[in-house]
Amino acid sequence: MLLSSLTHSCALQVNQGNMPGIQSTFLAMDTEEGVEVVWNELLFTDKKAFKAHEEKIKTMFEQLVLVDHPNIVKLHKYWLDVKDSKARVIFITEYVSSGSLKQFLKKTKKNHKAMNARAWKRWCTQILSALSFLHSCEPPIIHGNLTSDTIFIQHNGLIKIGSVWHRVFANALPDDLRSPIRIEREELRNLHFFPPEYGQKADGTAVDIFSFGMCALEMAVLEIQTNGDTRVSEEAIVRARHSLDDPNMREFILSCLTLNPDKRPTANNLLFHRVLFEVHSLKLLAAHCFINNQYLMPENVVEEKIKELDLNMVMAEIRREGRPGAQWRYSEVSFLELDKFLEDVRNGIYPLMNFAVSRPHALPRALSQPQEDTQKAKTPTPEPFDVETRKVVQMQCNMELNEDKTQWHVSIQLQQLHEALEQDLLSVPNSGIPL
Repeated sequence: MLLSSLTHSCALQVNQGNMPGIQSTFLAMDTEEGVEVVWNELLFTDKKAFKAHEEKIKTMFEQLVLVDHPNIVKLHKYWLDVKDSKARVIFITEYVSSGSLKQFLKKTKKNHKAMNARAWKRWCTQILSALSFLHSCEPPIIHGNLTSDTIFIQHNGLIKIGSVWHRVFANALPDDLRSPIRIEREELRNLHFFPPEYGQKADGTAVDIFSFGMCALEMAVLEIQTNGDTRVSEEAIVRARHSLDDPNMREFILSCLTLNPDKRPTANNLLFHRVLFEVHSLKLLAAHCFINNQYLMPENVVEEKIKELDLNMVMAEIRREGRPGAQWRYSEVSFLELDKFLEDVRNGIYPLMNFAVSRPHALPRALSQPQEDTQKAKTPTPEPFDVETRKVVQMQCNMELNEDKTQWHVSIQLQQLHEALEQDLLSVPNSGIPL
């Protein structure tokens, strides 16, 4: 994504909500990639204080761009704009068009009394997948602002967590620059998402587990009733918990809402809770294996394989003694549903978390070091660059002598990149290449 490829219109202001404290958010178009993104502006009125911490702000955003997970709203690019008496940070984030989880729950409540258990489990798994990723970083990234307003859901059921930058960025700023940084806790209607220890120096990843537990409760009952002042009372939370019919679901949520942070389970442990844990089907394991190695195959490999199949051929059979067995033929498979399933797996809707080894994700130094005086530790800021993400699936190399037989001409064709590299090589005596 290049800066010149972005266009935005002030008329298309959006309220994506994943960036609390942002004064302006606009819908923008990345004309290079052909996708919609969100243009965010974080304003600072004290230009002098901003300039004093400019290097730290740059470093923080450069490293936050590296946080990448299918269930986390992606921060693509950023730049600083300092002029006149004000300064601002502009950053581009992924656009989630379907809105926040709270908005979705309100729409669902009009026609349903409770959330479908299967959908609830799928959403919980995706949120915990993102939290497990953040908490396994070294040092852990604490979200610190998880509510149903900062969780987004796409039309295909994919969950995205927004506002991941918020806690890291706010903690890195001195007091004189925190004025534009707002947290959802400042709103009475979201106060119940935050545990008693929130904001204390000793708080940790357990803060996110409490917030997740409240989100899981709200997802299960669709809405926790508020008082007239829009604040959710303790009585309303207790009523919501008692309304749960599934004892495993109730125990799961209560374990997250334990007042003692030391007794709350980790995100990774919650993925193994009996209400969520299930042995992955062979279909899901095969799909993940296929997706992880797809760069070795042509793009239309599924379509091509289907053409080669005899649909009457038996693909699986169960043999039973003394009674007829069962057979499944390729004709009974919906290849349209198979394509959709693979796409869902690719997008992160079915994360393979239950058997994943918990590995710490090494963070860049900017996120792992304690606060330092910028005058003592100033490092040059590297220029941003576009990372090559395309894969080479097939390569062909040809070597030919030129007409006077003094040079070799090498042509390398890379399929998928759709590019060709060519180079003339001078002949080298005794090189072993015959002329």
